Amino acid sequence: MSSGQQARAQAAAITPGGTPPEQEKAPADRLLALFDGHRLSPGQRRIAQYLIDHLTEAAFLSITELAERVGVSQPSVTRFASSLGFSGYPALRDVLQPIALSAVAGTPDSKEQIRQNELQAAVDAEIENLENVRRLLADTNQVLEIGRELARSVPLTVLGLRISVSLAEYFAYAARRIHPDVRLVTRGGSVAYDALLQCRAAGGSWVLAFAMPRHANETLAALRAARSTGLKVVLITDPTVGPLVEAADVVLTAGTGSRLVFDSYAAPGMLSAALLQAMADADPERTQARLEQYEQVADQHGFFL
Repeated sequence: MSSGQQARAQAAAITPGGTPPEQEKAPADRLLALFDGHRLSPGQRRIAQYLIDHLTEAAFLSITELAERVGVSQPSVTRFASSLGFSGYPALRDVLQPIALSAVAGTPDSKEQIRQNELQAAVDAEIENLENVRRLLADTNQVLEIGRELARSVPLTVLGLRISVSLAEYFAYAARRIHPDVRLVTRGGSVAYDALLQCRAAGGSWVLAFAMPRHANETLAALRAARSTGLKVVLITDPTVGPLVEAADVVLTAGTGSRLVFDSYAAPGMLSAALLQAMADADPERTQARLEQYEQVADQHGFFL
């Protein structure tokens, strides 16, 4: 488990008896305990003081928003989190949020209410992620055009490594109902390169790739390999990306839910469904024929109850 996940596990435990002794302290004491024993620069002390003075609001700010409120750079916020022993600002925020929620709840002994709020906060964050996807889809032209390009690519490669495997598998499973040749790549290294090379040699033109945090080096290598073979890349990823963007031709962003121990993917899943719909709309006759054929085979062999 990564350091960020360890922090989430400690901060958002919801199983009976799973709340660590630290939760028994008052919110202010728990916050100060994060800073004790750490040598902070003047700029870092400004960040710490802002968190103390505005805990219930600051704990839910993005790194950009917090930097702007305090008057420091985003790298300064990252270094501040690292100086406290966290892998980055998201890991620190994961610890700050339940402290803020307990402060809002009033007393730390109402544990069930705090736990409920943590879960509700996770759902609220996912609702916001879905709202962002809704705004992205306000102009349907981009998604429809991408859907047409993916539908024309025969074969079509769908790539997802490590934590992104589940999203890639879902998309590939559904896409095979409406597309004649979908190839799924869930392993990196030479295996991914061979699959991408074969896809290009067979006439494929596009790769749909998923890259959810934490981003793996092998995903970046696979995207670069795809481009080197002549394939174009559509990338679905979270908004906080780095070099992955440069390795893709088209980037669609969807936030991941990061309030609990493990991330949730409501927004990327919704974006995937929208792309599948766009692929289906690109060639409705082929889509209808393939769906009918699938249903006939499924009924014939009793695949479903």
